Amino acid sequence: MGKGDLSTFFLNPEVECPIVCDPDDQQSAGAVTLVEEKRGYRPDAVRDFRRVLERWDVDAVIVATPDHWHALPTVLACQAGKDVYVEKPLALTIAEGRAMIEAAKRHGRVCQMGAQRLSSPTYREATDFVRSGQLGKVGLARAWAYLDWIKPIGNPPDGPPPTALDYDLWLGPAPKRPYNPNRCHFNFRWFWDYAGGLMTDWGVHLIQILLCGMGDAPPKAVMSSGGKYVLDDNSETPDTQMTVYEFPTYTLVWEHKVGIGLGLYNRPWGMAFVGTEGTLVINDSGWEILREPSKDALEAKKHPGGRDPRPAHIRNFLDCVKSRQQPIENLEVGHHVSTVAHLGNIALRTGRRILWDPVREAVVGDPAANRLVTANYRRPWKLPYLKRA
Repeated sequence: MGKGDLSTFFLNPEVECPIVCDPDDQQSAGAVTLVEEKRGYRPDAVRDFRRVLERWDVDAVIVATPDHWHALPTVLACQAGKDVYVEKPLALTIAEGRAMIEAAKRHGRVCQMGAQRLSSPTYREATDFVRSGQLGKVGLARAWAYLDWIKPIGNPPDGPPPTALDYDLWLGPAPKRPYNPNRCHFNFRWFWDYAGGLMTDWGVHLIQILLCGMGDAPPKAVMSSGGKYVLDDNSETPDTQMTVYEFPTYTLVWEHKVGIGLGLYNRPWGMAFVGTEGTLVINDSGWEILREPSKDALEAKKHPGGRDPRPAHIRNFLDCVKSRQQPIENLEVGHHVSTVAHLGNIALRTGRRILWDPVREAVVGDPAANRLVTANYRRPWKLPYLKRA
């Protein structure tokens, strides 16, 4: 997402990019080319993100890294007086997200998480409809991702890393592992050391909209089941997963399945709010009302989707950098939805129904689950403001 985010930032004429960073020289070379094409000059390229934070001519940074590298650059950027646009999920763990919030507060920084659908008028219109009460009492909200484009990634052997990659720096705070080509770049998403699979990848995007419609209450309990039933490769995260969240006034269900594209309501992915008067179904193509057969309060109607919300999301961040106001998806908002997604994986990995204490940000009476709430950094890396379980 680094080059994709940077391209969208460049839609705004006041944005310049004096330096790019990646521990893989091939990746940074692509970013250098992008800056040359969009702005007509060659930026500096470095491997270590701390060289970026030392720059006097950098006001804000884009953190578009694997999930295990979201927290530390964000926290250190806040300490260095930089604002931050950080990709979703907010961090690899719940405790890291809380440390990021603390850093932003202490240092007065503007930070935005990049789950752009909060900046979409289409989604805003749909969630406003849900909150209006016209669906009646909504007791069930669900999101799903049935993705036929995800294929097995194979099982290549471990070996030496490419000379263009500083693999130890790429690992950073993650455990020391032999280099395997499937662990880097796009496929990092499928390994627990670096990410949380589709639950935190697509789940954060789609659950975000459900929470926007249903309110900001935290879940009380979570159950999850799934596994690797389809993919024959060396990935770790489940290709099939169903997670059930118990909120105070409703149940939220997340489900994903790879290798097929026929999802609920004939949509490969989407969200649904199920009310006593009808059901609202939505994805990027638009939203529609499905009327309850025995009810006549609602009109069955389709509403088309809108434009890509990424430019508006980034524009909101830039405006807040100037005004010092809070952006639409500040770290508290991003932390809330990321926490919900993480809890689904914690329930899956422990094999238990977990009870969540949102005040302490801890699983009640379950030390093993709480070890997945926090983070253990490989030396010498340390995360300021990290709360231990």
